[in-house]
Formats: sequence, C-alpha cells, structure tokens
Amino acid sequence: MAERIVVDPITRIEGHLRIELETENDKITDAWSETTQYRGIEDICRGRDPRDVWAFVGRICGVCTAVHSIASVHAVEDAIGSRPPEQAQLIRDMVLSSQELHDHVVHFYHLHALDWVNVVAAAEADPKKTVEFAQSIGSKWKLNSEEKFTQVKNTLQEILDSGQLSVFTNGYWEHPDYRLPPEANLMAVSHYLDALQFQRSIIRINTVFGGKNPHPNFLVGGMACSIDTEKSETVNQVQIDKIRQWIEEIHEFVNDCYLPDALAIMGVYKDYFDIGAAAPNFLAVGMAGTAYVGHDLQQPVSLGDDGVRPGVILDGDYSKVHPLDPDLIKEYISSAWFSYEEGNDVGLHPSVGETTADYTGPEPPYEWLAHADDGRYTFSKAPRYDGRPTQVGPISRVLSAYIQGHKRTKELVDSALKKYDIKVSQLNSTAGRTLARAVESVTAAEKLRDEIFPKFIDNLRGGDFDVFDKTHWEPSSWPEEADGFAIVEVARGCLSHWVTVKDKKVANYQAVVPTTWLAGGRDPEGNRGPYEESLAGGHPLVDPKQPLEVLRTIHSFDPCMACGVHLLDPEGNEIFQVMTE
Repeated sequence: MAERIVVDPITRIEGHLRIELETENDKITDAWSETTQYRGIEDICRGRDPRDVWAFVGRICGVCTAVHSIASVHAVEDAIGSRPPEQAQLIRDMVLSSQELHDHVVHFYHLHALDWVNVVAAAEADPKKTVEFAQSIGSKWKLNSEEKFTQVKNTLQEILDSGQLSVFTNGYWEHPDYRLPPEANLMAVSHYLDALQFQRSIIRINTVFGGKNPHPNFLVGGMACSIDTEKSETVNQVQIDKIRQWIEEIHEFVNDCYLPDALAIMGVYKDYFDIGAAAPNFLAVGMAGTAYVGHDLQQPVSLGDDGVRPGVILDGDYSKVHPLDPDLIKEYISSAWFSYEEGNDVGLHPSVGETTADYTGPEPPYEWLAHADDGRYTFSKAPRYDGRPTQVGPISRVLSAYIQGHKRTKELVDSALKKYDIKVSQLNSTAGRTLARAVESVTAAEKLRDEIFPKFIDNLRGGDFDVFDKTHWEPSSWPEEADGFAIVEVARGCLSHWVTVKDKKVANYQAVVPTTWLAGGRDPEGNRGPYEESLAGGHPLVDPKQPLEVLRTIHSFDPCMACGVHLLDPEGNEIFQVMTE
C-alpha cells in the first residue's frame, strides 16, 4: 500500500512550495506540486498607467526583480509603438546578463550545492590534498590555496565545536547518499564562501544602470539613466571602468570555479542523469538574455544573431527544433484554485488570460491536499504548449542551442557527454538541469564580455549617449486600443508578459513565468506538470524523514514560487514532520 509523505516547506527556494508524495519500497510512485501562496499582482496592474506597470510587476519577486520589469517595458512598448534606442537596449542586455549570471551562481552554490556537498564532512579534509583535488578537476580558481583551505577548515571546525551550525542547521549530514570525498567537500564549502563575495560584485552592474538592487529602475521607451563620461551625477567613465572590471570577474569565476565544480560534482552523482526526467518537451526563444517583442519572431531586440531561433523540442525528439508558435500557448486551471468565465476545463491564451482566485481547499491547517473532491490543490496555473507539459529554463536553451549547432554550446556539451559517457536525452534529468546552468553561465559570460559590453563602448566612442525614445511617451500618441507582448529568456526560463491597453489604461495583464511552466499541476487530461513528473514513477526516496533526493530534483529546477503565483497559509500537519535544510 502506498505511503503518503509531505515535504512542506521546500526550502532554499524563493516562495512557498509544498510537495505531496506517495511512495512504495523506497520509490516515489506519484507526486503533487502545491503552491500555497497567492498575491494577484496581475490584477493589481489593471486600470494603471501602462508606463508605471514595470514597477508593480518588478515586485512579483524579490529575486527576479529586473527581469519582470524588462519584460513589462518591452510589452508596453510593443503596444504603444515605442522603440528604445540601441544604447538603452544594450543596457537592458547587460542588466539581464548580470542578473542571470548572479542567479545561476547563487543557485548552484547557495541553494543547490548542499544537496550534494556534506558540509560537516569537510572538516575531515586535508587542505593540501584539497589543492591537489581542485587541480585534478581542472579548477584554476585563484583562491585554491592550502592557506585558504586551511582557513576555511579551521573556521568550519570552530562552528562545529560551538554546536551552532548557523546557515547549515537542519542539514541531512548523516544521510547515506552523500558521496563526495572530504577534500571535494572542503573545496566546495570554500567556493560557497567565495561565491558570497562574488555575487556582491556582479549585481553592482544593475545598481549602476538601475540606481539600486533589488528593484532597479526602468523606463518605457528606454532606460532611466543618463550617460555622460565627464559628469559625476550620470553613468560616467569611472563607473564604466568598474563595470569592465566586474565583467572580467564574472568571466573568471564561471570558467575557473563554477564550471569545473559542477562538472566534478555531477560526475560523482552520475546516476542522476537517469533520475528526475520530466516530459521531454522544451521551449526556448533563444539563448540566455534573448528578447523578442511582438509576434514577429524573426529578429530579437536583444543584441546579436547567434543562429539560435525560437523553437520547441517535442516528444523526446532531440534531432529537431520546431518553430515556436506563441498562439499554441495556453494556461489551464483544472488543478488550481482559480476560475475562468468559460469554465475551468478550458485553456486560455495569455493575451485573453484571467486571474481570478477561487480557493476551494480545506481550512488550514491541513494534512493532505492532493485528493480534494474537485481535484484542485495549488495556486499555480498549468501552462501547456500545444497541449503538452513543457520544460523551460537553462536545459531548454542549452538543448535548443546544441541541436541548432551553436558552436560554443556544442563544445561544452559534447565535452560533458564524453566525460560522463551519456546521451543527449539523459540531459533531461536532475543532473542535466544542474549541468546546463553551468554551461550556460560560460556562454552568457562570454557574450557579455566579448559582444554586449564592447558594442556599448563602441557606441559611446562614436558619440551615442541616447537612452530614451520620447516619441511615444505621451498618451495622446497611443492608439485607443492595443495589445503588447514580449518574451524574454531569463535565468529560470522563458518569461512572457502580455498587456492590453484601452483608453490609455491597462485593461488586462498576464505574466506567464518559468516557474508556472514547471510547477503547475495536472491539466484537464491528467498530465502532470514538470515538477510532478520528475518525481513520479520511481524516483528514489530512501528515508522519508530526510528527503534529500526530493530536494536534489526539485532544486534542479531552481523554483521561484512568488513568480509562479502572482498569503501564506499556516503550516499543516504531516504524516512525517520534515525539517528541510
């Protein structure tokens, strides 16, 4: 008989995610992804001046702040006919790049690494052998020294001796499936600390151009920053020189530290290339940072043409990328606490989407949500592409770029496939999603350093300081009724914003975000969402009281539940009380 297990909350993510499971013989047989938070920011946008909406949707999340605002200004510009100058678009490209690289590094080291790295065991390592281990995996990181590793080991030992593990409290450090040798653990803990410092530097790019972070400032028609290399109160030469330095630091860290670490750790957990597969359908409009405005998907507004076109991989056929048709995107609510005017089993295209909360679940605290009488158990809608559950994110972008022959992506992926002796299809897995982020960090850092920033500088040298299109700023220049659409590749996946403007105000607004694609529940046909599918059907779970395997797979998607739900219920009563790390 199946045993019911609840993991609530899933931690080291943004927002509130509850996973309900049925298990037999140390295997998960079924799973339900439950978003227990609702905010309704899309409804807050209605009736607003469309020039202000970026500031509201930027508050969907405290992590993904800039990406929603950029998607919003693009969508509004599409509706009113504004076309920002090239320098403004390049600034947006730099902001998106820095945000994405920041996100990937934070995800790997601070959210996901502790699923693979035993922090307590790192205290047993020999610092000298740790240097040798780092060299053996090809890590050229400048802080790989016996002195640094000794310092980290001593600090860690002091923490262990104190009995106060701080951020490492409640870890499953006695779990039998931690496999790294002590030296690998010590190296990873040291790099965990290095990444804390790194993330402080990288995000300063956003503060230069946006004034602050989180929630930097943006502007419909351009960017809310002026450029004059000679003036202290504008983006000037001093700040530009600092940006150049930070970009070099980004490139150094992801190449010398992040990628070798990810390759080495996933090599030890190679069986996870056969664990955690979700529906083999993938959607991406390009590589990291690619942005399209409007339904014409022939030319992105973001910099460059790398030959990677918007497309979808369908039904596990990794030989072909089909052209993307945005009209085939629909959102379903048959398993969600929402209601549609036409009925809850229809799918709505985002351009006419509705966000009307309709909670029918039990009064908290609750023990089990999955088998409610009406089949609803989450506040996340269920997007589908042509009726299919579809993955988005780094794995989708990397696979799409690989199949379409992007040279640098093929080099990195082919090297990993050879190293692990695996097939492309095995990248649809827990380990594959983790590896894809590291691969993408390298290509994104190279594009930022070698293409986006140099183009921005070349334009400055040519006297181009223009960052604002004022021709459509005044509402009198707008059509009486217009629709706008933008689709952008951000850290967690494909993000699209859809706006309808009537009588100079927002009449309808919808955001279809990466986590909604991934965390949504069943559709009317009973198809599970990607989180659910990745766990159901035989995923390992040795000890329900230490659901480390579940964390590994769910964290590989990098959940951001605040984005996915647009009030937190009190904690329910579980069969097992689980404290996640």
